[in-house]
This record gives sequence, C-alpha cells and structure tokens, in this order.
Amino acid sequence: MSDTSLFTSESVSVGHPDKIADQISDAILDFCLAELPTSRVACETLVTTDTVVVAGEITTQKDALTARKVDELARAVIAEIGYNDPAMLFSANEVRVFNFVHAQSPDIAMGVDSGGAGDQGLMFGYACDDTEALMPLPIQVAHQLVATHVELRNSKKLAWLRPDAKSQVTVKYDSSGKPVGLDAIVLSTQHDESVMASKHGKPYFTDEARQEIIETLIRPVLLKECPSLITGELVALSPDNLDATVADNAIRCFVNPTGNFLIGGPHGDSGLTGRKIIVDTYGGYARHGGGAFSGKDPTKVDRSAAYVARYLAKLVIAAGLASKCEIQLAYAIGVAQPVSVRVDTFGTGKLPDTEISARLKSKFDLTPKGIIETLNLRRPIYQATAKNGHFGNPSFPWEDTSRASELA
Repeated sequence: MSDTSLFTSESVSVGHPDKIADQISDAILDFCLAELPTSRVACETLVTTDTVVVAGEITTQKDALTARKVDELARAVIAEIGYNDPAMLFSANEVRVFNFVHAQSPDIAMGVDSGGAGDQGLMFGYACDDTEALMPLPIQVAHQLVATHVELRNSKKLAWLRPDAKSQVTVKYDSSGKPVGLDAIVLSTQHDESVMASKHGKPYFTDEARQEIIETLIRPVLLKECPSLITGELVALSPDNLDATVADNAIRCFVNPTGNFLIGGPHGDSGLTGRKIIVDTYGGYARHGGGAFSGKDPTKVDRSAAYVARYLAKLVIAAGLASKCEIQLAYAIGVAQPVSVRVDTFGTGKLPDTEISARLKSKFDLTPKGIIETLNLRRPIYQATAKNGHFGNPSFPWEDTSRASELA
C-alpha cells in the first residue's frame, strides 16, 4: 500500500482541563439563554489547581447571573464531569470560584442591535461521506474513543479510570482520498494507583491495564465505527517497545505511552475556554477560521456562522452534489450580510462550485438573524457541544439534512 498517505486527528475527554473550561462557559451561556433568550454572552473560564476563574462580558436578565449563581454553575459542571475527590486537587466542593463578569460593551451592542454581526471574521464548515455522520473518519473515531471512556468510567466497568483523557487516530488514505486502513491509535487516560506496579524500580501503568483498554474500549469503538478497516491485529506498544516493528496491516495501539498518568485534570495542566478549536471542529482535516465557539451567544458569528457553514456543507453532501464540501463565510462587524460565501468541493462536485454557492445563497438567509432563526439557536443547547465536538452529533440542529432536497 505504498500509494497510501496518513492523516491524524485527536480528541479530548470531558475531564480534560480545556474542556472543563469550555463546559463551564457554555453552562453559563445556557443559564443566561434560559433566563433571557436575547442574552449577550462572551464568557471565558480558566481552571487550574483548586481554582476556577470566570470572566467576560454578559448582558442578561437583570440580577439573574449573580456571583453565587456563577459559583453554583461552575461547581455543578465539575461534579457532573466526575471531579469529586479532593485527592485530585480539583473537586467540586473544594475549588475556589472567582467571578469577573461584567456587561457587554455598548459599542459592540450597537452593531449587533441593528442586526449586524457581533464581530468580523471568517468561518468554515465541512462535510464528507467518510462516515454516516458525514464527518472525517479520524476525528469521528477519536471522539467516540473519549466518549466511550466516559461511559466506562461512569458505569464503573473500568473503575480505575479518572476523568482526564486524550485520544488520537491515524487513518490510511488511498490516492483518491478514501480511508483504506488504520495505522495507529493513541489513548492516554488518567488512572488511580490500583493499576500500577513496580517496574525497573519505578511505579508504572501495568501491561494488563493497557490490554484491558484495548479490548474494552478501543476494539469495540473500531468495530462500531470502521469494522472494514480492522485488517490486522491491535498491537499494544508500551514504554519498553514503543519502536517495535509490527506487521504492515497491524494497528499500533499506544495506551499511556509515558508509562504513568496519575496526576491529571487542572492540577496537572491549566485549562482555558477555546483552546481546543481543532478538536471542536474537524480534527484539522478541514480549514478553521480561528475563532473559538464555547461561551459565545449566537449573535457571535464565530459560533453561529461556523454552525450554519457545517449545516450547508452537510446539505450539499446529502443532496448528492458532492462527496466532499467545504464552505467559507466571512463577515464584517455590524454588517448583516456575509462579505463572501465560497464553496469548494475539491473536484467531487456534480455541479460547478459557483453554481452550488448560488443555490445556497438563494435558499438560505445567512445574516446573523437568519442563521439564528434557521437553526433555532436562542436556546440553552450549548453545554452539550463542549463535550465531544460541535459536529457529528445528530441531536444538534445544524446536523439536520431534511432540506437537502431543496438543493438537488
């Protein structure tokens, strides 16, 4: 398979420090939208050892978002994720929560109140026929690995798991851009002391636990998401044999390759809202405009326009007009209509890209107001997006393809 190429994407669990920050910011956004659907929210969160800092510009129902409410919302998110043990040095009952929220700038509000975009910027949406969810395969599998990690931890099937985890998936593609195999899986998970043993005079994550992750977590996800690509053995590579030679069709599995992951979560690394934007979108497989999503209300086109771009790209694929589609939208602050709309089907289009673009512009209102109405975005639906990517989950309104026939 010398004509194959490799592409890798990563995902992180709900207990990763950056994702904790995203979930707190979006929980505050959801609270504000539930209180007042026209709330203006730009909320940032920092988490570190025993500390949560919330800041930003928020205008919502008068006296609703008190310092006490911010504290309550942050602790509820932390508890739901699973940080309830003070021994991890970050737990729902023990953290200090600092609130530095103030009202939105009147200069920004002036442009948004007139129906314009809340900021300038460029946004991308992407879809392809690699998977049933119309997502690129590497990020889809990576998301499912960390989602399954949460299920196994919550069910106590693997009771030694702790909340912090990361996944990475390397897929082989043929010259036409179709996935034809799996090359490597990386799964790093925080754990407790019960799966450690002395090795070379030091405590190490055991080979038995490593194999348990492969058989209980990795293999079931691969069998569900891409069974035809499992053409060889899943080979566990430990710190003692990370460079071992394996068969061409083997899938290399790196589980806790450093040998230990006891210290994790915000005590192991600080977390910030918006620091996992590639995880949030397409795993690097498509372009990204650079703007983060979490903590922003839908008047912020960083978020809402990226959602509608994904929505339109999915409709193009679902309508059978292409097998890959990337859409770019660009806006000027205070201006309602996008300053540009671009479609790229990478040579797979059944129609010229300019014709597809013209159909989209004629069928859909791409002003901030139009996007919000089309996708019904003034609702408390956002905390869920901060868990396993903003795209590919069929419950999100921008994943709906019922209007595909309008483009055909």
